Amino acid sequence: MSALAQIAAMEGNSVSGSDRDFDRGRNLGVRKALEALGIKIYPQDGSGVNEGTAELALSTAIEDTNPEVVNAKRLGVKISHRSELLAARVNSCDTVAVAGTSGKSTAAAMTFAVLEAGGLGPSIITGGALTALQRRGLIGNAFRGKGKVLVVEADESDGTIVRYRPGTGLLLNISKDHKELPELRKIFAEFAGNCGRVIVNADDPEASSLLPGAARFGASAGGFRLTDVKAGPFSSEFRVNGVHFKLPAPGLYNIENALAACAAGAAYGVSLEDCAAGLRDFAGVERRFVLVGEKNGVTVIDDYAHNPAKISAVLKALHQAPGRRVLAVYQPHGFTPTRHLKAELIESFASGLGDGDMLLMPEIYYAGGTVSKNISSKDISDAVAARGRSAAFYENRADIPAAIAGIAKPGDIVAVLGARDATLAAFAGQILGALP
Repeated sequence: MSALAQIAAMEGNSVSGSDRDFDRGRNLGVRKALEALGIKIYPQDGSGVNEGTAELALSTAIEDTNPEVVNAKRLGVKISHRSELLAARVNSCDTVAVAGTSGKSTAAAMTFAVLEAGGLGPSIITGGALTALQRRGLIGNAFRGKGKVLVVEADESDGTIVRYRPGTGLLLNISKDHKELPELRKIFAEFAGNCGRVIVNADDPEASSLLPGAARFGASAGGFRLTDVKAGPFSSEFRVNGVHFKLPAPGLYNIENALAACAAGAAYGVSLEDCAAGLRDFAGVERRFVLVGEKNGVTVIDDYAHNPAKISAVLKALHQAPGRRVLAVYQPHGFTPTRHLKAELIESFASGLGDGDMLLMPEIYYAGGTVSKNISSKDISDAVAARGRSAAFYENRADIPAAIAGIAKPGDIVAVLGARDATLAAFAGQILGALP
């Protein structure tokens, strides 16, 4: 929503809006950045919708009983869903739509960096804030470039990805997340059919088998030959067709993201040398493997990993540093997703944690609304402990920094994992501050 609002404002349109987090005194930095673009912020009490409102755009989280919606219906104001506005923009531009269960924000950011390095002046709309754009004084999840190409993160969670008609589609991977695999296969197959061209990750079995006739990218596909791979816990080096890449991002999963960006770049005529240059200074995405700091030999990172595939990938990357214990702090987001992915979440930690590692879990993050709360983080931590891993549940999240301070030792890596909750980054900072 904020990305669409920013793009509209950058194009000179009159934009206003509301956010219940702003009303609670949260995310005030985001509010300030929106207001700096001329976007007027109202309380979410219906006062922002009036006779001068041309259209009300909603996210999926907004209920029919919301005061803005009630007032819009009373005044006869057109109501649109966020996905409709995004689809209209995608379909009116030369768009690169980055799709898949995991890695979309990072791969989209890398694609944007590659296209900028190639001189295409791209625009971007994505879920995760790009650090490079934040350094330009923006929120980071949207930018209106001077060129014709738009990069978007194509989210499958509500199924609206099938409305997109992008010139280029990148399919990164497919694994159970918001939906079961059969439904995801159907969604991504329909998405691929709507793309002018689609490029699929040859190294992901699900994505590759779904679209056997599609163009490929991968370690040895799409004209790429990946060699000399050195995947570290905080950065990676490799060569593609002999061109040296130094990527300030960890693990094999980010090398896959980089190959996806190179494939998109190649489709628009960007050389591998320019791709390498664009990724050499890649500043990353907010809450995607962010190094919070190091204190007395203990390193704290903050990462958005929230589904089983992302968690497994991050834990695997962290174990690229031999001999370093991982203290994973995982806060599930939402009761329904946690219930849906319970078995897979348990498996990701039971398999991904080492003998000396530990899982620390606060209660599930609740964003509001009507939901059945018949599952707890304790159900996950107890099951992981039953699988022979060290795991503990903390009813009060505020107790975790002190607990970590009491057990952390030089060489440990503390990984704060979870999505949606805007306070998690600050919480990671609190853990760093609590270390002796």
